[in-house]
Amino acid sequence: MRLGFVSAILPDLSLREVVFFAAEAGFACVELMCWPVGKADRRYAGVTHVDVSTFGRSHADDVREILDGAAVELSGLGYYPNPLSPNRQESQTCIKHLQKVIRAAPLLGCDRVNTFVGRDWTRSVDDNWAQFRKTWKPLVALAEDQGVKIGIENCPMLFTRDEWPGGKNLASSPAIWRRMFDEIPSPNFGLNFDPSHFVWQQMDFVKALREFKDRLFHVHAKDVRIDRDRLDAVGILAHPLEYHSPKLPGLGEVDWGRFFSALGDVGYSGPVCIEVEDRAFEGSLEARQAALHQSATYLRNFVAG
Repeated sequence: MRLGFVSAILPDLSLREVVFFAAEAGFACVELMCWPVGKADRRYAGVTHVDVSTFGRSHADDVREILDGAAVELSGLGYYPNPLSPNRQESQTCIKHLQKVIRAAPLLGCDRVNTFVGRDWTRSVDDNWAQFRKTWKPLVALAEDQGVKIGIENCPMLFTRDEWPGGKNLASSPAIWRRMFDEIPSPNFGLNFDPSHFVWQQMDFVKALREFKDRLFHVHAKDVRIDRDRLDAVGILAHPLEYHSPKLPGLGEVDWGRFFSALGDVGYSGPVCIEVEDRAFEGSLEARQAALHQSATYLRNFVAG
């Protein structure tokens, strides 16, 4: 396994600065964000370290020169919008940009693109399914054609009132993954696995790692802390951010020894990228860089690369 981080936490640094920070901090790889240039509509979105809007061979050569010069690998390209948004203009914009990300990856010698399936959060899983099929079969076919593996992150995107009640990402549980992979059985369609979302949803991530071992394309390392007193007060039907908080690895409730033991057992040898969403470390660039250092120090108890 190779330890890296998600570049979304360093929006104020250029691509070169991100990559050379990764090298200086001893990271083996980095997942580079590829949002369209412009204003973000939520935290950690809208970060552009690789602009794929007009991407070609010369652009790819420039990015590769930076990565190779720092001896840092590209773990994947990241873009996490809502391709199943009920707003047709929004969904089409997301789909078109995701297509560009998929086409950019092989130019960079990269075979991983990480994203969300998306969801109309006002409708049930069944009522989203026809649009999922219509949207994702062509996207996966494009990925196959480009030799790219699409890793779907399992974050429900169900945290606040505007994402209630269903969340903005369909692929939030093993039951839905089974249905998703039955519908689109392509070997290029898999998971970007984040164990923290299993904890607050009260699911066992080890069972899922074993069942979906052949679908593990990429891993995010993020922790979560459950406020039990608050949960006792508001219950599981409250907006989830009322009772849980994302934390740095080692500062929450993920059993990282058990997690990495299971990853090793199923033969995973890919990237593990730290995803910082801990508000306690957001006050400055220096604090966010310190969060990456601290997370890496902890995770190197489990990951040698």
